[in-house]
Amino acid sequence: MTSRAAGITLAALQAGLKPRLEAVHRELRRVIESDFGLIAEVNGHLLQMQGKMFRPTLLLLAEEASGARDERAESLAAVIELIHLATLVHDDSVDHSVLRRGMPTINALFSHQVSVIMGDYLYSRAVVELTRLGDLEPLRVISRVTNEMTVGEMRQLMALEPLAFSEAEYDLLIRAKTASLLSGACEVGALRAGPAERHALRHFGEYLGMAFQIVDDLLDYTEEEAVTGKPSGNDLREHKVTLPLIYALDRLTPAARREVQALMATAEPSDQLIARVVALVGEAGGLDYARNRAQGLAEQADQALDALPASAARDTLRDSITYVLDRRR
Repeated sequence: MTSRAAGITLAALQAGLKPRLEAVHRELRRVIESDFGLIAEVNGHLLQMQGKMFRPTLLLLAEEASGARDERAESLAAVIELIHLATLVHDDSVDHSVLRRGMPTINALFSHQVSVIMGDYLYSRAVVELTRLGDLEPLRVISRVTNEMTVGEMRQLMALEPLAFSEAEYDLLIRAKTASLLSGACEVGALRAGPAERHALRHFGEYLGMAFQIVDDLLDYTEEEAVTGKPSGNDLREHKVTLPLIYALDRLTPAARREVQALMATAEPSDQLIARVVALVGEAGGLDYARNRAQGLAEQADQALDALPASAARDTLRDSITYVLDRRR
């Protein structure tokens, strides 16, 4: 992997895209606008909850790096962000989450029913916008992506025995749930480029997305909460088995494995039990293994970019790899 400066921020990645990202914001507001009172109210809250615009950033960089020159890029980037928002709304509904980025979720502020319907509304608005553009190709890519994401969600729900969840199953899950949308964003950005550029950016997004999710899962074991000064352990609290634990399980002593089983059998595990399992996973090499897998995927993402001509946008896409590996939530 090409050596790049550490400490890349999202703001640095987006510095050259500010006017275009502002246009994406305007497009997003236009697409979800509604004169139906409740929908308008929920939309207002959603726009306050809106995230870091990482996926639209990738789409715009892919468009520039591939030489696509697509006048629809800002509209397509808004659609990608809209789908991302829809998945967050549905995720919060499925998980019964009450907070998202420190703000009340839709299901907490309104109701579970409103949350489900609003997720559907956002998806439907994305389809309406895509059909307005009058081109089947972005619709084809994005419909494939949303189908993959839905199957990924179902795959996670069907994991009835968490401690039997394999690394191969985990890879399928994160490829569908996270990597598919990043891959789709990069591919859509290159729709008006050549087949080689489109292929390279699709694979770049997939590798980057898988690394992104592994880093996210790793942060649950390593990033300290401001209040407690301890790893959040939210995945363990919700009995979610991710790569660090998957790797560690086969390397734990029988006694240590029983402690993990006790956590999984406890409806509301204590902070002490979570901290103990976090420590066990670290001692078994689970954290180092996850870091190495993320690094390997990052190197594959970097190699995919070699198919693109040298440009400032390609350099920024390479910087996005560093951002993913070094990021904090």
